[in-house]
Amino acid sequence: MKTSILATLLILTSFTAFPQVKHLVEGQAPGKGNVSDLGWIQGYWTGPGLGGQCEEVWMPALDGHMIGTFRFWNDGKLVFSEFMHLIQEGETLYLKLKHFGADLKPWEEKEEWTVFQLIEMGENVVYFDGLTMMRRSDELVIQLTLNDEENQHAEEFRYQRGEL
Repeated sequence: MKTSILATLLILTSFTAFPQVKHLVEGQAPGKGNVSDLGWIQGYWTGPGLGGQCEEVWMPALDGHMIGTFRFWNDGKLVFSEFMHLIQEGETLYLKLKHFGADLKPWEEKEEWTVFQLIEMGENVVYFDGLTMMRRSDELVIQLTLNDEENQHAEEFRYQRGEL
């Protein structure tokens, strides 16, 4: 009996210790928030993800914008990078990004961005449609919904604060 109670608590803790990815319901308005409240993601972050190694760098907010970069490499070779932009638009904000191959060819068309709309913000956590970011001490956890031709799945990145 004690074992099953402990196992249940461990399972519940694993689901509540880190937030899950949320999605906007069709017709749901984006959440309210301010880019200036996301200073907790600022810095250099590194860790495993997508079967290789990842890095993110976030600069401080300026004029309703926060700029970041991401790179992913595997077996010592750059696979792709991203230019990320948190943008204040009225009472809400968006995370917009573009992907680039190792040869700097963009994945998105010139005028297109991959866009994540804000759902809600909390203390050291932000939920976008399909992407969640949470900071706990010197760890930044990002959960992302990925779609491929066959299915949808969640990918988790666990970064540690690093030094440039």
